[in-house]
Amino acid sequence: MATKNNIGPRRLVVGAHYGVRDWLAQRVTAIVMAVYTVVLLVMFLTAQNFSYEGWAGLFSQQWFKLFSLVTLFGLFYHAWVGIRDIWMDYVKPAGIRLLLQMATILWLLACAAWTVQILWSV
Repeated sequence: MATKNNIGPRRLVVGAHYGVRDWLAQRVTAIVMAVYTVVLLVMFLTAQNFSYEGWAGLFSQQWFKLFSLVTLFGLFYHAWVGIRDIWMDYVKPAGIRLLLQMATILWLLACAAWTVQILWSV
């Protein structure tokens, strides 16, 4: 009678396998948001024109629109990973957890659409 050895390299690993990917994604998005914050702070501290026109001029530049868009999309993904983990860890009924995750996704997609609308209206 052979015994099944579930220890070592022959063990069967199950699960979602997204832990390292999401951990790394949160670190990368955090770095992007930190760089954006530094760039925005430098622009603010070196700006000559502290009016609406000055800020609209900054956000009308294509490179800054794209940088802002990438940063905000990174923020939305960063938020999704964090909120999803909260729902998975603390909400045990699967139906309620699914409802909360769907509501979170819809909210973040609406925020992303609004972000595009705002950035490209300047």
